[in-house]
Amino acid sequence: MKNIFSLNEKTVILTGSAGRIGTRFSHVLSDAGANVILVDIDDKKNKLLEKDLKKKYNTNPLSQKIDITKEKEIKKLVDIVVKKYKKIDILINNAHIVLRKHPGRNSPFEKYPLDLWEKMTSDNLKGIFLCSREIGKVMSKQKKGVIVNISSIYGIVGADQRIYDDSGLNSPASYAVTKGGVVNLTKYLAAYWNRKNIRVNTLTLGGVFDKKLHTNKKFVKNYSEKTMIGRMANTEDFDGALLFLTSDASSYMTGTNLIIDGGWTSW
Repeated sequence: MKNIFSLNEKTVILTGSAGRIGTRFSHVLSDAGANVILVDIDDKKNKLLEKDLKKKYNTNPLSQKIDITKEKEIKKLVDIVVKKYKKIDILINNAHIVLRKHPGRNSPFEKYPLDLWEKMTSDNLKGIFLCSREIGKVMSKQKKGVIVNISSIYGIVGADQRIYDDSGLNSPASYAVTKGGVVNLTKYLAAYWNRKNIRVNTLTLGGVFDKKLHTNKKFVKNYSEKTMIGRMANTEDFDGALLFLTSDASSYMTGTNLIIDGGWTSW
């Protein structure tokens, strides 16, 4: 059974690698034997992460400073990876922008800024489109590949406005639109690449506790009570699901949305 979850010598492109969840994912994948290409615009964190993974797991990671909304940069990334590793086995579309510091981010929907709407919806969907298209070309030639798209519960259900009050932690409509788009893009690509041995699935996450961000105890309590388990997620709660979707353990699974949310969407 250990072999079915192995990623030994698999080449994995992970976007948003320098973030909290991305960093955790990079360790899970490396521990399973994968060579992880760390894709992020935060070059400093990425290089430190590359060094850490190489030392800890004796794998062959590679950090790349890439803006995934730039077509030329994605094409360059693919060329670099194929030249160095000769293949791309797995793509994890994890990156997304949040823009918490934008002055209009927490505006009510009736006053939500058009410029922020356009940037959020364009950039978040553009990145996953470009990565899937360019890396999908390689997978099509290989006649093999796995794509995992990371979404959120707010891509499948409406945000419960009652739990936020004045915490400033509510996700805007633009976030819901892009995460909902991720779920359906998964189904489209799985159907498009049918019989091509390219599996495409979504991993939908519930809210992840961040001690620096979630300082509002009332919000944390409200959120926790919305789950069946009674707490927000920790980053390690997704380890098994990620390993399952990227490995041969899910070899008969495509076009599906695996929801890990503590029971939030099951009430």
